[in-house]
Amino acid sequence: MANKVTKNTQYPVIAESDKWLARAEGLIPAYTQTLAKGPQQHVRGVAPKYLKKGKGARVWDVDGNEFLDYTMGVGPVLLGYAYDPVDNAIKEQLNDGITFSLMHPLEVEVAELMREMVPNTEMVRFSKTGADATTAAIRLARAFTGRSKILCCGYHGWHDWYIAVTDRNKGIPQAAQDLSFTIPYNDLKGVEEALTPDIAAIILEPTVFEEPKPGFLQGLRDLCDKNGTLLIFDEMWTGFRLAPGGAQEYFGVRADMATFSKAVANGMPISILTGRADVMKLLDKEVFFFTTFGGEALSLAACKATMNILKKGEVTKHIFKLGDQLRTSLNSLFTAHGIDYMKCIGIGPRSIVNIDGTKVNALEVKSLLQQELIRMGILWAGIHNMSYSHTEADIRYTLESYDEALAFVAKHVKEGTVAKALRGTPVEPVFRKTTQFHMKPKAPGATEGRA
Repeated sequence: MANKVTKNTQYPVIAESDKWLARAEGLIPAYTQTLAKGPQQHVRGVAPKYLKKGKGARVWDVDGNEFLDYTMGVGPVLLGYAYDPVDNAIKEQLNDGITFSLMHPLEVEVAELMREMVPNTEMVRFSKTGADATTAAIRLARAFTGRSKILCCGYHGWHDWYIAVTDRNKGIPQAAQDLSFTIPYNDLKGVEEALTPDIAAIILEPTVFEEPKPGFLQGLRDLCDKNGTLLIFDEMWTGFRLAPGGAQEYFGVRADMATFSKAVANGMPISILTGRADVMKLLDKEVFFFTTFGGEALSLAACKATMNILKKGEVTKHIFKLGDQLRTSLNSLFTAHGIDYMKCIGIGPRSIVNIDGTKVNALEVKSLLQQELIRMGILWAGIHNMSYSHTEADIRYTLESYDEALAFVAKHVKEGTVAKALRGTPVEPVFRKTTQFHMKPKAPGATEGRA
């Protein structure tokens, strides 16, 4: 019998998931199209691998097991799965068509909504994935400034200019690697040291889980203005979560360009580039960024419906309230269980359980906690992505489940038996190196590419 969202005594049966995984073996590299969804991110032998349907904040796997979901499609599902007002808009547009031979009025309507909701939006361009939008922003910055080098902070997609700074950079020419560098978050002095006169743009996620120190984002704005460098906010995560107008509204700091995807259409594939008219107008003729599916109407219809809901502000209030409650209560539970190697950090709608790898084997401990939460019907990969469909009752049940799971984890950590308590292979990191490092460019004319 399939597991439900309750204190199940048995781990879920995942026979059908395993059959699908076997069919993918040798057919789909790494098994998955989205690394964060792959089997490497969940305990093998316990966790489901393939989901079949979702409704609200619940999902069901191919074996029929039900889970309360805190991954929410790795971010896009902000309102909830199969959210009727959005799905109805998609169905209505489907009756008229998906992709056309000329432009569709929805392109204008959604662009107007973006200009209305997102500060400093003068012009708008649509595409399909977040990497499309961030790469277009980088190309525009280079064209506008006449410079080539980029400073980045956070995760910005799979394209060469960004992946060059990670440990998955095989296949990227050295020439491309010599143009991208990282900067430390919340360290204005470190940024200033890296900000040479040949830097076209600083692109960063305004916040991930660590809040910006007072003055940090405005300091970036000031440094960019002084250096003639463009400031780009990658708002794949912050967009429409922190505020209806994203990080620029929430923090009150102006970006020259901002990029959006994920939550903007509640799961439909669309990305959006916004920015200053004098920069964006280069897309008229000088800079090429066009795509067949940029004006695909189903995603635009979903985007319009989602944004009209978000601009009312109720979604933001709801996800902040529940997210803050979950984070605060979790930290109290860690204290109650004598766990000094875990801390839940983040801002309201999105939080993560950090595990101190200097005190415990972080991947094993995370895996054991995940294993026990899965038994109780909670799908969790370390992060809590709050949605409008999560309820107060969901939070109460989640905290009760954490309480039980943490007691189990704490016992095995104390006894040194975490690995033995695991019923499958531990989770793996997506990247071994994307943060907590600083590659700064040399001054123009220097012989080395990195310092």
